[in-house]
Amino acid sequence: MKILVTGGAGYIGSHTVIELQAAGHEVVVVDNLVNSNLTALKRVEQISGKAVPFLEADLRDRAAMERVCGSYCFDCCVHFAGFKSVGESVSQPWKYYDNNITGTLVLLDVLGKTGCKNLIFSSSAAVYGEPEIIPVTEECPRGQCANPYAQSKFMLEQIMMDLQKADPEWNMVLLRYFNPIGAHKSGMIGEDPRGVPNNLMPYITQVAVGKLEKLSIFGDDYDTLDGTGVRDYIHVVDLAKGHVKVLDSIEGQCGLEIFNLGTGVGYSVLDVVKSFEKVNDVKIAYEIKERRAGDIAVCYSDPGKAQRVLGWKAEYGIEDMCRDSWNWQKNHPNGFKD
Repeated sequence: MKILVTGGAGYIGSHTVIELQAAGHEVVVVDNLVNSNLTALKRVEQISGKAVPFLEADLRDRAAMERVCGSYCFDCCVHFAGFKSVGESVSQPWKYYDNNITGTLVLLDVLGKTGCKNLIFSSSAAVYGEPEIIPVTEECPRGQCANPYAQSKFMLEQIMMDLQKADPEWNMVLLRYFNPIGAHKSGMIGEDPRGVPNNLMPYITQVAVGKLEKLSIFGDDYDTLDGTGVRDYIHVVDLAKGHVKVLDSIEGQCGLEIFNLGTGVGYSVLDVVKSFEKVNDVKIAYEIKERRAGDIAVCYSDPGKAQRVLGWKAEYGIEDMCRDSWNWQKNHPNGFKD
């Protein structure tokens, strides 16, 4: 299949491009490089041994997207492009709604008009808010989103549901990710956040490499085994392979499906820290701080539907995730600048 990958120079996107190419798909990447790096795609080409056609464009630029989609006959779009910083979304909500929602609306309109009605959407477990069910199944009601980033994913899901209902020729697959970490085993690509990391693993690796002094752990008095928050962490390569499995099932099907992509196992913040120290023989300095508003004690997935329907199951454990994250960071202390 010929696949349009939006945001393909980003963390999850670049890993997914590798797996798509390995599965024999032709990939074209569109990215505006605001929160990504073209070096990632150059390294993807080195890893895969295949060229990655790239077009620098913003999804909100209708003329650019019409040129892209008019130049290729795409069979499917894998849509990653979007801002993802929770903190920034709180301070700059308009930026997030404009970029994430406006860009997707333009993309959907152009895809539909050029005959590409297969879409895999990069959603988030954040749409569940504070889940009513643990482990979280796809039947769990979407909840009150805690920030504009999560709200933008919630709204886009609803837009896609409404569009597919109005036009049944669309195939929409909404993938609700849990917490992606890790890096490609080659150590050539990985997570390269701009500024101070918002997520746990890149913060840990930057402490380990000496860029940051210590990790802040927000709350040690939750109702968990060690008092720290529990989340479902999934290796980014497992996540990438999930998209390939969706492509195997999407052709010839019409409808809308939702899948959780997670491991089904919850790890606490201290579990992750201790696993990182154990497998990499590196000490992580940390301090306990007060809880953050909006954080919940426990959230992990029930990924059973993806296994039953797609034949997909996460293969990597927390030690693999910690090892691969460090392999990337220690060899690239400054990310793609090295």
